[in-house]
Amino acid sequence: MEDMVLETFGLTRRYGALTALDGVELHLRRGEIYGLVGRNGAGKTTLMRMVTGQGVPTAGSVALFGVSGSGIRRQRSRTGVMIEIPSFAPFLSARANLEYYRRQRGIPGKAVVEEALGAVDLLHTGNKKFKAFSLGMKQRLGLALALMNRPDLLILDEPINGLDPEGVVEFRSLLRQLNQELGTTILISSHILTELSTVATCYGFMEKGRLLEEITAQELHDRCRTCLRLEVGDAAKAAAVLQSRLGTDQFQVQPGNVILLFDHLDDPAPVSAALAAAGIPILAMERKGAALEDYFLKLIGGEEKC
Repeated sequence: MEDMVLETFGLTRRYGALTALDGVELHLRRGEIYGLVGRNGAGKTTLMRMVTGQGVPTAGSVALFGVSGSGIRRQRSRTGVMIEIPSFAPFLSARANLEYYRRQRGIPGKAVVEEALGAVDLLHTGNKKFKAFSLGMKQRLGLALALMNRPDLLILDEPINGLDPEGVVEFRSLLRQLNQELGTTILISSHILTELSTVATCYGFMEKGRLLEEITAQELHDRCRTCLRLEVGDAAKAAAVLQSRLGTDQFQVQPGNVILLFDHLDDPAPVSAALAAAGIPILAMERKGAALEDYFLKLIGGEEKC
């Protein structure tokens, strides 16, 4: 049985007449990198605040590492969080700021400061004051603070904002390293799906406070994969023809005598010829596919996905 690191049960948050979260049921398993996707204002940050104890839900509950209720406070010590850039002292260096937080939080061992700075490539900043940092450097220092207690669960809200392209690549590499080498489970949000597509192993799509869908990265890839959509007279016979005459098994048979063919995309003529020779009528044939952003837009618009 897979270990559940984070679950929410009917999590709801209302601010007067505004429902920021509406019955969210989220499931994050150990070892996953969960990409939380949604437009600005969809409820991603509110959800993370409820999970981390920075807000109190109107209804519903949260479980961390299988623990809910009063016991969740201790479990939150196993998390590292970056929802906004923390309040760092403007006239202190990166090292001094982290040392202040290390002592405040009772994290043992000064070595954790150096480890965290090294992980986000800020060791070179020396005595440079925080007020002189670029936005990208401030983001890195916020991440270093989240990593300082060597968390089992890392929660990051729009962490790539402000990073230059090189910084984004380095950040993605760091996430993979934390996940694959240290086993850190990660919940990361963004309003840009392509930012998450190179690291996420699963996704949750949010809109207007609701979690519309949870899906693995492989399922998302399969749904958005370019294909020939064939509507035929007899899907079972057509599938046999594709295997025997064209030598391909790169297809899916769907309800309604529909076949999604992932082969012969640039040369569909042999497909038409083989089916026609077998006496199988082709009622419709079209090339289909969707970018990741298209999938999300179709999902929130209630349109056909692929």
